[in-house]
Amino acid sequence: MSIFPRISLKPEVTDFLRSVFLNNEVLAAVGHQEAECRFQKLLTCLCHPPSYTCVRASTHLAPLEEIRHKLAEELQKQQMCSSSAEEVSVQILTHPRIPDVLLLPVDGPRPVKQLSSEVVVGAQCGSAVLRGAHVFAPGIVASPKYMKAGDVVSVFSDLEGKCTRGATSFQGKRVFVGNGVAQMDRSSIFCTDEPAKGIGVKMVEPLYQSPSFDGVLPSLAFLQNLPSVVVGHVLGPCPGERILDMCAAPGGKTCHIAALMGDQGEVVALDRIRNKIDRIRQNAQMLHLRSIKAFCFNSTQAVSSDQAPQDTEGPPFPPESFDRVLLDAPCSGLGQRPNMGSTWSLKEICSYQPLQRKLFHAAVRLLKKGGVLVYSTCTVTLAENEEQVAWALDTFPCLTLQPQEPHIGAEGMLGAGLSPEQLRLLQRFSPELSWEQTGTAAPLSRRADGDTIGFFIAKFLKN
Repeated sequence: MSIFPRISLKPEVTDFLRSVFLNNEVLAAVGHQEAECRFQKLLTCLCHPPSYTCVRASTHLAPLEEIRHKLAEELQKQQMCSSSAEEVSVQILTHPRIPDVLLLPVDGPRPVKQLSSEVVVGAQCGSAVLRGAHVFAPGIVASPKYMKAGDVVSVFSDLEGKCTRGATSFQGKRVFVGNGVAQMDRSSIFCTDEPAKGIGVKMVEPLYQSPSFDGVLPSLAFLQNLPSVVVGHVLGPCPGERILDMCAAPGGKTCHIAALMGDQGEVVALDRIRNKIDRIRQNAQMLHLRSIKAFCFNSTQAVSSDQAPQDTEGPPFPPESFDRVLLDAPCSGLGQRPNMGSTWSLKEICSYQPLQRKLFHAAVRLLKKGGVLVYSTCTVTLAENEEQVAWALDTFPCLTLQPQEPHIGAEGMLGAGLSPEQLRLLQRFSPELSWEQTGTAAPLSRRADGDTIGFFIAKFLKN
């Protein structure tokens, strides 16, 4: 039995997604019943975290087995310090096809009894708890009137963002995510001049049990969704190349690209938000990567009109400046898991396609002839994925689709008029295709390839 029935969306958004997943090409291929079944599975599985935690190992700094051993030691220490008396051995598996990935099983949903004392957190905070985090004070929106540090409380996620900050109770649409121990009094959270910081509730009985990675081997183990790791390998960076990551924050993929090049060459990271650039630089420093140069810049304007050589090393850049370009585009993010609810309107969901196309124009111009462009999103719509590929192939005759390695996801989705051959070259991570509440019998490494966030990858060559 699923704990959360399905993702909470505005009716107009649900109807829109239904029209995407039950489009005419899909209906002709699999029939109405199967298409509807897949759509309902999608709405359900988006609420739940994947059945494993994926860690990208810094194999440019140490061998995989050494990192695996150190991680096991650290997590074992963490368990011994936690309040649970039972000692569980930490299982850490390698991935059969991706040489820098470690997989840790997630235990859940577990039978956790709800308590009468309730804390309500925002939806984003609730999703983080489902992936192993504690509750940080800024995420708390309601708590019991006389809550003191040390009180045992049940934590609920506010699905629609309707709980008033500072409330003492909330009866709106919410979901139980586990029990924890309050680390501060109510007054320290809501009755201070400065915003509260630090852990507000330490989770001791989460609905989904997975290790907390807070401060664990920061230079060797980097939390990253499996498809995001696949993107770096598909891009295929080589030592000595000059590579552009157009929408780089928070820098996970940027750092992975630099690591895959052995930190030999140059990785230019652009993002338009200043404090996100600081985060990229921090991550690069933490992972001991010196080949990354991060700039605060709008990538739609990253091509310089002046063909003369540049005086500065930063953007804008002359056309054909890069051997490879990653366009991990801003998107509606509807593939993220767990996501128990979104308050976005249909207009907001559909607003990304024009921006993605502006970025595509810049990406193609900045790429050298014979260079590789990888386009990716963490969403499930056709408009931002397969339709963008069809548009790109039509708009840029110099682009051709390329095979991807590794290809562990499904092929592209029907509905954008692409040929079967073209769809096979695309990689769509579609968790609904393998979603089974009881499907825990398969080996984790195989299950991990299907039980991911929703994600999309296309690889192009510029001829």
